[in-house]
Amino acid sequence: MSNQPVQTVGASGDKVKVVLAIAAAIAGVVGFYVLSDKATAVRAAALVGGLIVAVALAWTSAAGRDFVNFARESVRETKKVVWPTRKEAMQMTAIVFGFVLIMAIFLWGTDKILEFVLYDLILGWKR
Repeated sequence: MSNQPVQTVGASGDKVKVVLAIAAAIAGVVGFYVLSDKATAVRAAALVGGLIVAVALAWTSAAGRDFVNFARESVRETKKVVWPTRKEAMQMTAIVFGFVLIMAIFLWGTDKILEFVLYDLILGWKR
């Protein structure tokens, strides 16, 4: 017997909530631009209000709850990361810059050698 979780199809109510959330966010942005002749505070309130309604609607859907759980797990995993010290970061940065410089010189030299071989030796074009 398999213990694999079963993926269920979301209810149509959740899809409606997501669509309404998108519509509320778009309405907030449109309201911001339609109210261009009003005070900035009114325009900002329309934008923020639309976004708050959109977040509230999205949060009540299954996809919104899944996103919130994903975000929480991401923050928890980020706290587990061992960040490099300043010295280690500077050393790694110096290594990257050194490698880039060496590659730039190598590619420049290869270009000049191919230019010499092609134009001077093969084609005979002297500059």
